[in-house]
Amino acid sequence: MKICMVGTGYVGLVSGACFADLGNIVYCVDKDKKKIDKLNSGEIPIYEPGLDEIVKKNYQSNRLKFTQNLSNAVKVSDIIFICVGTPTSKKNKSADLSFVFNVAKEISKNINKFKIIVTKSTVPVTTGDKIEKIISKKRSKKLFEVVSNPEFLREGDAVRDFRFPDRIVVGCNNKKIIKKLEFLYEPLIKKGCIFFSTNRRGAEMIKYASNAFLATKISYINEIANFCEKTKVNIEDVSLGMGLDKRIGGRFLRAGPAYGGSCFPKDTKAITVTADSYKTNLSIIKAVIKSNSNRRMLLIKRIDKILSNKIKNKKITVLGVTFKPNTDDMRESTSLLMLPYLNKKGAKITYYDPSGEKNVFNKLKNVSFSHNIIHACLKADLVIIHTEWDEFKSIDFKKICKNKNLKVYDMRNLYSSDKMKKIGVNYYSIGR
Repeated sequence: MKICMVGTGYVGLVSGACFADLGNIVYCVDKDKKKIDKLNSGEIPIYEPGLDEIVKKNYQSNRLKFTQNLSNAVKVSDIIFICVGTPTSKKNKSADLSFVFNVAKEISKNINKFKIIVTKSTVPVTTGDKIEKIISKKRSKKLFEVVSNPEFLREGDAVRDFRFPDRIVVGCNNKKIIKKLEFLYEPLIKKGCIFFSTNRRGAEMIKYASNAFLATKISYINEIANFCEKTKVNIEDVSLGMGLDKRIGGRFLRAGPAYGGSCFPKDTKAITVTADSYKTNLSIIKAVIKSNSNRRMLLIKRIDKILSNKIKNKKITVLGVTFKPNTDDMRESTSLLMLPYLNKKGAKITYYDPSGEKNVFNKLKNVSFSHNIIHACLKADLVIIHTEWDEFKSIDFKKICKNKNLKVYDMRNLYSSDKMKKIGVNYYSIGR
């Protein structure tokens, strides 16, 4: 099939490259000339393990093309995926759908034969209806079908998630169109993936409901971790004991910093706004949003206690600043509050992240980026493990840190409290 992916951000680029890898001809379209030029020169704009190899392979095989020419890409394609951003609106907490609707208008101008138009962007329920209305102003409804096919890609695991998804959800009322989408995903279905079809609004709701539920699990276990600290219970034992119940499951029950990234923060807010417009109070999700917001400062303020409220001139090392490992995504990361907070208190901060230096911290005085763990930790008074990158899981702190009074604040519970105590490190963790 010939496919057009509108938007070469995280979803569009990963999905486009993987669709090409399944044997389709894929046109990845973006109006950002610099991004298209970089992609055509082999430079990948996002950090995602395994993506560069797939892009290179399919680009060289002429199955994957990068272009600014939306008009041509739409005309030659059978299926058009809308993969543009839906950030939180500056006016309220709803999703900003201006990019989606602008793409719909452009698509409507270039429909020359029957097209399947698929929203892969995360959009509130009824968005597909609005897209259909926009396009029908220019083209007969006989020339297109609007479908919802939400993405379920985790940053850092996106390539694997595309190739081995838990499920593929397609929302459409037309059985013939559902069959065509099923044919597109046939290579994945043959490997055991569940293909689930529902109506368009149902698919839109599934995406938001899924993200809100996962965010709820994270906030829930973080609050239980707070309780565990007060009662001297190990949160890891609690998480394991809960997770063994098949009705609950162990995933997303790891205590740590507040959830961040491009999905959970904006999607939990957006679904509550949409529900409010239908006079439905999603009180549980609203509580999750509030709990997650409080979580950021709760963990940051604990640094004051660890350093006995004497942060000024302390040398603090932060290991990992992205919201999770295997991605360069900084959106809604706790580090965006933590580093400025410590900086304002007079700390001298060194940070290291495998995904590289972050421009957002360049304006802060006494904050510097280190290119390796040893240099970053050498003279530290406090080491904060913020992100659970694999290379942070086996650090010999006694060997690489010269400070005998070293303190380690492990926000990800990567180390054993007993083992750290045995080697003489003042160790602080979450919920233990």
